[in-house]
Amino acid sequence: MKHIPIFLFTLVLFSCAKKAETLEEKAKRIHQKVITIDTHDDINVKNFTESINYTQNLETQVNLPKMKAGGLDVAWLIVYTGQDSLNADGYAKASDNAISKFEAIHRLCNEYAPEDIEIALTSKDVRRIVAAGKKVAMIGVENAYPIGEDITKFEEYHERGARYISLSHNGHSQFCDSNTGEKDDIWLHNGLSELGKKAVSEMNRLGIMIDISHPSKASIMQMLELSKAPIIASHSSARALCDHSRNLDDEQLLALKANGGVLQTVAFSSYLNTEKHEKRAAYMKQIYQGIADSLGINWYERSSFSTLDKAQQEEFMENYPKVTKMGDEKASKNPDAPEQVSVTDLVDHIDYLVNLIGIDHVGISSDFDGGGGIEGWSDASETLNVTMELVKRGYSEEDIAKLWGENLLRVLDKVQEVASQS
Repeated sequence: MKHIPIFLFTLVLFSCAKKAETLEEKAKRIHQKVITIDTHDDINVKNFTESINYTQNLETQVNLPKMKAGGLDVAWLIVYTGQDSLNADGYAKASDNAISKFEAIHRLCNEYAPEDIEIALTSKDVRRIVAAGKKVAMIGVENAYPIGEDITKFEEYHERGARYISLSHNGHSQFCDSNTGEKDDIWLHNGLSELGKKAVSEMNRLGIMIDISHPSKASIMQMLELSKAPIIASHSSARALCDHSRNLDDEQLLALKANGGVLQTVAFSSYLNTEKHEKRAAYMKQIYQGIADSLGINWYERSSFSTLDKAQQEEFMENYPKVTKMGDEKASKNPDAPEQVSVTDLVDHIDYLVNLIGIDHVGISSDFDGGGGIEGWSDASETLNVTMELVKRGYSEEDIAKLWGENLLRVLDKVQEVASQS
């Protein structure tokens, strides 16, 4: 029997030990190690009942089974209220809607799935909950309209768990102008109202992150000037790559960097690639309508959402995931279907933003269940695909950790530090 020389045996062992990690293996390792945070996920209170809730793999883009499947650690669940009249009746109705969403999130975490998900209020909470093997819920408020004109309600929202709030949505609020004013160049405040300026100060005092994803450019620039704490854009992208009023231009981005804030790049088709989006949307319009007709349900264009009454909006939110899922499956079988906006488009924006304002000021969001979702990241179960694309582009583990959550947590820490010193 021949003996293998010791040096050759050692060389074989060394070669095996040094076997190169595949791209997929590297992405999975990094994805499992870093804390993954999605800063914008809309909810429907109908999915937060004892019989129907996020412990089940519902047709929603976000729920616990999908978060577990995709390795998404933290979902910012959104208290969203659409814009209505700027009067006491409008504020009262909106307040009821907002409170129902706060309560729904707390029911999920405290009653339906306390062993699986917990509400976090600080970065320390996030790290503790993730280390315990549970998913994390955080609460953001999209549109401060339900607060009315009572500034003290910001403190109530803070006590209910809100850790970021935007001062407007699609339509000018009592606090500030919306980006939607660009369409007709009609403005209510030319930026922030006096009430809006007080709101900025109050959020700084309480330790609530200010979200600039929906306000107008004038509003955003004034908030960046007035705020004593860093600011976030919870779900926006780069206007230089996609000329939409919901995106931030270079002037805004550089001001956000100077402020120490972070922009959470959003996986929303029309905010990433206009040309691709419009071609695909025109093609899908007929498919979605056909599926809705076959199911015997009403179908509304997403662009008309703000014009619908409350019953129609609820009907839309209930039917949207079902119809779009069936439509996307049908379109996937047609090789001639227009190309979808995809994860590569999302990371193109991340590349641009990192080059312009630096790795410390960029994050990631989806706007799932609120119109977000792209090819490759159509729901939370596909979250790994974003990390995979980042690895392909050469981002390091440290970079990916910052993009997926560390930048956002840094801002939250600083905002709360500023509040503690006020």
